[in-house]
Amino acid sequence: MKMLIYGLVTGILFGFFLQKGRVLRYDKQLGALRLIDMTIVKFMLSSVIVGMVGVYLLHDLGLVKLSIKATILGPVILGALVFGLGWGLLGYCPGTSVGALGEGRWDAVWGILGMIAGAALFAEAFPMLKDTVYKWGDLGKITLPQVLGVNHWIIIPIFIAAAVLLFRWLEKKGL
Repeated sequence: MKMLIYGLVTGILFGFFLQKGRVLRYDKQLGALRLIDMTIVKFMLSSVIVGMVGVYLLHDLGLVKLSIKATILGPVILGALVFGLGWGLLGYCPGTSVGALGEGRWDAVWGILGMIAGAALFAEAFPMLKDTVYKWGDLGKITLPQVLGVNHWIIIPIFIAAAVLLFRWLEKKGL
């Protein structure tokens, strides 16, 4: 029960930050898809950086255990295509569609219904996918620090520096 409360609080906070970051707005979604407004890219990259630092810090302190999933190219590529197609058609990604509904935008309901239908279709197709798509490009349980053979605290500052440089470049370009 405690984990459900944490999930609820985290979800509410994420929705709050999505709304405050103005990434729920359709014009921001369309701008990201057209590569003329990088607000969503900057928001998500910031989230990835904070998550990366937080997860590895908690892991190093012994407070959490990492559970690395296998990197399998087939489902990643197929999932990315479905995700991109849905985002392009609807104008919302999964998180922003729920946030947009919370703001009272009823057009997001179609995306949410599509996600539910997609999840049901995936559940039905999984046995077949497990024997086909989930066999394509299985690289095993890998991380970038493992592949490079270095400590994760060498990679993390490089990612942070790259993100800061990207943010500065995007700001100079007015994106």
